[in-house]
Amino acid sequence: MSASPIYSPPTAAAAEAKESVVCAVCQASQSAASAEANLYVCPSCGAHTRISAHQRIHQLADPDSFREWDVDLEGSDRLGFFDTKAYVDRLDEARLRQHLPDAILTGSGRLSSIPVGLAAFDFGFLGGSLSTAVGERLARAIERSAEASTPFVCVTSSGGARMQEGVFSLMQMAKSVAALHRLAECHLPFISILADPTMGGSIASFAALGDIILAEPKAMIGFTGARVITQATYEQLPAGFQTSEFHHARGLIDKVVDRRQLREVLTQLLMVLSGPAGETGQAAA
Repeated sequence: MSASPIYSPPTAAAAEAKESVVCAVCQASQSAASAEANLYVCPSCGAHTRISAHQRIHQLADPDSFREWDVDLEGSDRLGFFDTKAYVDRLDEARLRQHLPDAILTGSGRLSSIPVGLAAFDFGFLGGSLSTAVGERLARAIERSAEASTPFVCVTSSGGARMQEGVFSLMQMAKSVAALHRLAECHLPFISILADPTMGGSIASFAALGDIILAEPKAMIGFTGARVITQATYEQLPAGFQTSEFHHARGLIDKVVDRRQLREVLTQLLMVLSGPAGETGQAAA
């Protein structure tokens, strides 16, 4: 299914228009071409720059293998929410800026020739927050993976529930977990990849339920911010307690993986979990 122009990935010309990429951590600068070649990891300090859902899929899926699902599925403003700006206006701006109908990109593809269902959150779209449309697209992607007998891989970069949709957003936590239960009933693997940040309702539901949980270095992972926890518990929190390394040391995360090695690690895992040449399922539809 072809995407409408508004949701198409940014063109190569648009990407080349950026002359350089500056690291937010060490301020080192590299050309746009070099940044893309390094998968947007700073060669000086190793900081992992946040990337879009389109960039994430481009890095993981085999060339020309990705087929997007539910390209026309987008949410609406059920509550008529307005803060300093109407929610519908925020949605329109995010759709134009991120070339997505909402904060997740889902579809089928191949990873090192192994058929998989793929999902990637886009933090640039209202903080990658869970809306009714995001929850529905995620649940459908998981269920389609189950129908096609393929593993499911999801990269999460999300601030959690979308406040502009209230309880409708919170319901997506249960919806995604129910879909993952159906995937598990089919004995199909779910690999969850936690990118910076993975917070709130996302880590409190689907993102923490992977059969294998990977995370990028120094990703912020937790339910709520450190200041809120400190105010609620009156406890002095350990340094770096919301980093992927901290969680890995305590067993929540199976492995912290540099983005430049992620595709290789995923290939090895999928070969073990799916068998040679992806024997768990058929080619994804």
